[in-house]
Amino acid sequence: MWDEAMLRMMLNGIGETLYMVAVSTFFAYVIGLPLGIMLVVFAPGGARPHPRAYKILDVAVNLARSIPFIILLIAILPFTRAIVGTTIGSTAAIVPLALSAAPFIARLVESSLKEVDPGVVEAAQSMGATTFQIIRKVLLPEAKPSLLVGGAIAATTILGYSAMAGFCGGGGLGDIAIRFGYYRYQYDVMLVTLVLNVVVVQILQGIFMKASRKSDKRK
Repeated sequence: MWDEAMLRMMLNGIGETLYMVAVSTFFAYVIGLPLGIMLVVFAPGGARPHPRAYKILDVAVNLARSIPFIILLIAILPFTRAIVGTTIGSTAAIVPLALSAAPFIARLVESSLKEVDPGVVEAAQSMGATTFQIIRKVLLPEAKPSLLVGGAIAATTILGYSAMAGFCGGGGLGDIAIRFGYYRYQYDVMLVTLVLNVVVVQILQGIFMKASRKSDKRK
């Protein structure tokens, strides 16, 4: 059972999983980071309050977060095919992974930025800083440790989503666990993929937490 072909498949599964998590996290932040910033800037008491824009964004993010990943994955299959040309494989799984994680990341970013001392923002405003300067030179640098912790949470959440994508041929360790461990009743394969997922999660968390500690000016 555990021959060279199976070991090679496990290694490929790890590679595909890391690929999906890395690329999906990047694109999820491309979408979610600006959304999170706008939620803070447009909020009452923010750098540029805009109640109507804040309400629209707040409702939109909440609605997007309420859609279960597996339903979103199936619902946007035509969109996925239009973007990457296929609905099967690790590359195809990146589209629903990024879209599903983006509103979650927006909330993580919003929470991190709200931890910044309002006095620091007020001081920047009193010195004539523009909204963009406040975001780039005050909010993001001050919230960097918390943002990195949020990055760890986001990456591990996307890793969990990637396992669910295996039900639709998404590739990676989740796909191996489903095809061999679930459908073929090879529970040793299921156990190994579970352990490998746990190891990947611990490595990702360790990297992000170490970066967070190094960037924390308070220590």
